[in-house]
Amino acid sequence: MQFGQVANFKTNSNIPIEKFAIAINSNLKKSILIKLAEEVDERFHSRLSCKKKTYRYVINNSKMGTALYRNYETHIPMDLNVDKMKKAIKYFEGEHDFKAFKASGTSSKSSVRTIYKADIIEKIEENGDKKILIELTGNGFLYNMVRIIAGTIVDVGIGKIQAEEIPNIIKSKKREKAGKTLPPQGLFLVNVEYI
Repeated sequence: MQFGQVANFKTNSNIPIEKFAIAINSNLKKSILIKLAEEVDERFHSRLSCKKKTYRYVINNSKMGTALYRNYETHIPMDLNVDKMKKAIKYFEGEHDFKAFKASGTSSKSSVRTIYKADIIEKIEENGDKKILIELTGNGFLYNMVRIIAGTIVDVGIGKIQAEEIPNIIKSKKREKAGKTLPPQGLFLVNVEYI
């Protein structure tokens, strides 16, 4: 699986589509890479035409954390009960009003979204670091929704919230019932599907 964003734009360029990525990359910073360019219908919109998105939130659950990946994961050194977290994440699957999991000031008219798949993946790295990945696939996400869900799941992991409380938090539609918003470090858009 690769990480990445999808963008669209209109152009009258004479560059052949198979050479477009190379041409664009030659003018970009090294921190950005275009992997593929393709022609699409004029009505296509990279955000509005999307059917499913998968986000991943990466938690480094080792005692010391890492300097090298500090901008790509959130370090939470306290013991987390991953079994309880796995139980809690499943309550997010399905169609719900996620008002309790959106940042204030969100401009979306509706906070109803469908989560098709919600998982917790536990990994032990070669160096012994423990990583906890929170993955959510849905038809759309509210502003900070993934980071707030991740914060709520961490609260389950430390015992501040019980897994069985998640349905009531969702139904309450009250932001103060959910967990804190975790930092942006660790949040990745993994995949976008259009079919």
